[in-house]
Amino acid sequence: MSNLTLGLAILGGLVLAAVVAHSAWTSRRNAPKQAEPLASAASGAPAEAPRLEPALEADVMPPAAPEKRPGLDALIDVIAPIALEHPASGDAALAAMPPTRRAGSKPFAVEGFNDNTRQWETPAPGQRYSAFQAGVQLANRVGALNEIEYSEFVMKAQAFADAINGSPEFPDMLHEVARARELDQFASGHDAQLSFTLRARNAAWSPGYVLQNAARLGFVPGAIPGRMVLPASVAGMPPVLGLAFDTHAALADDPAQSAIREVTLSLDVPQVQRSEQPFVRMRESAITLAASMDGIITDDNGQVIRVEGLDVIGADLEQLYDTLDARDLSAGSPLARRLFS
Repeated sequence: MSNLTLGLAILGGLVLAAVVAHSAWTSRRNAPKQAEPLASAASGAPAEAPRLEPALEADVMPPAAPEKRPGLDALIDVIAPIALEHPASGDAALAAMPPTRRAGSKPFAVEGFNDNTRQWETPAPGQRYSAFQAGVQLANRVGALNEIEYSEFVMKAQAFADAINGSPEFPDMLHEVARARELDQFASGHDAQLSFTLRARNAAWSPGYVLQNAARLGFVPGAIPGRMVLPASVAGMPPVLGLAFDTHAALADDPAQSAIREVTLSLDVPQVQRSEQPFVRMRESAITLAASMDGIITDDNGQVIRVEGLDVIGADLEQLYDTLDARDLSAGSPLARRLFS
């Protein structure tokens, strides 16, 4: 073999090695980032990161006294009193309940006045009630109570009253429908559901990588694959924040090879108590995740959100909280959670 041929062969080998090395480096650089292995407490050796299984969101709240079910309230409900000739049992009331607890798209409910506790409550077996009241919600996120839904409410309440030998008294339909429209207009103008999108700058993320970084901030797996929640400080309350990414990536046969390029942080403002400081925690979570995962914070349109923009959002939310407080619909209260649902 001549020196020229040998030199060309060596050069070709070097070029091939360089191409292979560059390909491997590019593949590694573009591969989804993986969760860091956990160190074994006993040996200091790396241990496999635990798999985070989805859980019901109600199960991830810290233990505390359960909140009493919110009752009917004239602020957001149509209420029809039902007078009785004689007290009725809770068993009879339960047997007379309609099969569905809705009138159209609005929640329908019946409460009884308990002779022993002197309180209005959902009828229960073994109790006796001297009066009842039926109610239907004036508005929710579907819209205002309309004439057809009001008529369905009247039919269900009347059938219940007939079954327990009661006499209902219904408010004027036109007046209640007008109240529903006014309440719906207020709710529509003060309903805030915020979301930030965290986008990868360079390499994508694996589901495990997202789970691990979010878990460090207190997020736990939600009921749906690809969803995490930041639990409230009180049991039974809605989560403070939500974090979501592609469900298909979370359910992939090999999640480590799934490429996630964006995750969404969300806050349902009327559902979360002001005392939880939800926007402050949302802002801090977004900034921390962006720094640790090499991402940028954008809005729904892909526009980068600057710190000044976050300040403006925070100031607007404080005004919204004040307005809801003044209307007796404070964020996170039972009435607000019912209205904004």
